[in-house]
Amino acid sequence: MQTLIADHPLVAHKLTALRDSRTETPTFRRLTDELVTLLAYEATRHVRVKPVSVQTPVGMADGVKLARPNPLVVPVLRAGIGMLDGMARLLPRADVGFVGLARDEETLIAGVYAARLPSDLAERETFVLDPMLATGGTLVTVTSMLINRGAANVTAICLLAAPEGLARMAEAFPSDLPARVRVVTAAVDARLNDNGYIVPGLGDAGDRLFGVI
Repeated sequence: MQTLIADHPLVAHKLTALRDSRTETPTFRRLTDELVTLLAYEATRHVRVKPVSVQTPVGMADGVKLARPNPLVVPVLRAGIGMLDGMARLLPRADVGFVGLARDEETLIAGVYAARLPSDLAERETFVLDPMLATGGTLVTVTSMLINRGAANVTAICLLAAPEGLARMAEAFPSDLPARVRVVTAAVDARLNDNGYIVPGLGDAGDRLFGVI
């Protein structure tokens, strides 16, 4: 498992505004959308392409286009939905699947309550959208679901990550696996608190994106 921390002034600027408890929901949504696009730029750096030639107004030019099959983007419900537009901006032709998990607040174990994924992901590049990599339980579950369906690689895009979650991912997906697993994030924070929240973090991303239910 590989980890990439996006080191860019705009990433740091937008993440700081997201952390601010005074940032209201409409601004939080917009900043999340913008930050995800920046992270997606890094996450797609190694996306598969094939060579093509095109006719310009003055001659032929060699270039590339995205190779098939189309990538699959998988937002984790519900907070991952707030990241989908930012990702689709860079990969408008990507297919979209969904996985819903709910965390038991006592055990901190996430259980799957919904899944809409292709049964065969052979040779597919997949991108998981989940704002917070905290304990790692959710991301390990979703990544395993994709690998079990034959995904060529899985790249998770997270606004924030905790060391505990990264360690759990590294243990679950060692580097000698046939499928490549990566985590792309804006920052790795200090730790988790007793309730499994990232510290200093930015609070509950789902609540800040969509309101408290």
